[in-house]
Amino acid sequence: MIKEHYASYAQKLKDKAKENNPKEKKKIKCVYSFAIIDIKSRMYIAYGTSLKSEQEAFFEAVKMLKTIDVQIKTMRLDRYFSAEFYVKMLLGQVGNIKFFIVPKSNIVNIGLGEWGKMVTRFVEDTKLFLKDYFQRNQSESGFSEDKKRTGWKIFQKRPERIDTANAVIYAWHNLFWLGG
Repeated sequence: MIKEHYASYAQKLKDKAKENNPKEKKKIKCVYSFAIIDIKSRMYIAYGTSLKSEQEAFFEAVKMLKTIDVQIKTMRLDRYFSAEFYVKMLLGQVGNIKFFIVPKSNIVNIGLGEWGKMVTRFVEDTKLFLKDYFQRNQSESGFSEDKKRTGWKIFQKRPERIDTANAVIYAWHNLFWLGG
C-alpha cells in the first residue's frame, strides 16, 4: 500500500516553499498610530505611525516632538506606557514634564525623580490625580472625530504612503479646529 505518491509529495513541497518565501509580501493588517495633542487647542502637535507596534509609533512621535519648538508642561499616557522607562526617556528627550500615568498594580519600587513624584501624587490625592489624568479623554475624542470624518481604514499599502495618509488625517483635524 502506497501512502504517499509523487503528486501529493510535490504539492506539499510547493506549499512549504510558499510559506517560507521571503519575497512574498505580507499583508498589512494593522497600522499603529500615536499622536500627541494639545489639550487646550485640541490640535495635534506630533505624531508617529508604525506597522510593528504602538511603542514604535510612540518613539516616532517623540522624535517629531524633539524637532519642533513646543514646550510641554504635562503629559498623560495610558497604562501601556506605565513604566519609569518612558518617563525617563521623555524627560531626557523633551525636557521637564509633569506626568499623569496611572501606575500598574505590580510596581516593585517607586524610584526617584519624576516617576517617584508622580506615583506619590497618585497615592496622596488619587481623586485630584485622576481628574487631571482623565483630561486625556479629549485626545480619545479627537481620534474618534478623525475616524468619523475620514473613515476607519487607510487604503494605502506602502509604508511611506501610509505615513502620508496619516499625516493628512492629522492636518485635516488641525485645520478643522483652526476654523472652528
